Amino acid sequence: MLATERLTATRQRGVRPLARREALYGLLFISPALLGLIIFNVGPIIAALVFSFTQYSILADPKWIGLANYQKVFQEDLVLLAFKNTAIYSLVSVPLGIAVSFAIALLLNRIKGAHLYRTAYYVPCVVPSVASAVIWLVMLNPNVGLINHFLRLIGIEGPGWLIDPTWAKPGLILMTLWSIGTGMVLYLAGLQGVPQHLHEAAQIDGASAWRRFWVITLPMMTPTVFFHLVVGLISSFQAFNAPFIMTKGGPVRATYFVSLLIYDNAFAYFKMGYASAIAWILFIVVLILTLVVLKTSSSWVYYESGTGGRF
Repeated sequence: MLATERLTATRQRGVRPLARREALYGLLFISPALLGLIIFNVGPIIAALVFSFTQYSILADPKWIGLANYQKVFQEDLVLLAFKNTAIYSLVSVPLGIAVSFAIALLLNRIKGAHLYRTAYYVPCVVPSVASAVIWLVMLNPNVGLINHFLRLIGIEGPGWLIDPTWAKPGLILMTLWSIGTGMVLYLAGLQGVPQHLHEAAQIDGASAWRRFWVITLPMMTPTVFFHLVVGLISSFQAFNAPFIMTKGGPVRATYFVSLLIYDNAFAYFKMGYASAIAWILFIVVLILTLVVLKTSSSWVYYESGTGGRF
């Protein structure tokens, strides 16, 4: 009995140095990623928070002014306009992208050997955003663009798109459909994970294809829709490349988004403190919206097992 206890104690003493050594090696291997996260992510976030309470023009030392920047944010009409434009863009582009990518995934999931189509839909997602913006700048040209050219073929005179305040925002929203390939891949993966026996049982019971979609396919796809909704909501509020390259926020500030407002104040007017305050308000708005989506997800996101939903 005593020998067994001694052997156990010896083994435990041998395991502890091994566990510490493994933990040390693990920290050593992830240290480059941790340093990058601290230097390039956490550091700028903390710096922006500090600068938001200062008057900082980059060319001179920051001067502490307290909440003056935040008070100014809520007093300027341009800030309200930028948030309004961003909200409209997000509320239209995100649901539209979810619906179109889901519909295409449903179609491709029913086609045998649809690898070529899947690749064709996904290729635009790997095109750099700047190149995509330049391509769509030509396509949306009211005179020589392909969009208006096809509209003329069916007897419709196309709008001015990016030079028309009424159509500039819809033009940018239309461009978001260029990158639906990412959502399509997600939905295809989710659709292939839907148990086929559920469809077979429902079909035997006499359920139509439309009924099977609403009762089986759509509920089981809600986790994927939920993920796409959260990611799309966050990215839409940060839209910058397309409006900056294609419209510069115009015409008549119809596409002047919050990201452009932050950029102009930080790098055009050198109001780094004020820009940091706007950035933090944007962060809080996106955080609140994300938390609302997370809070309400339990009522419409369904899981086969586990917590947080029902099936």
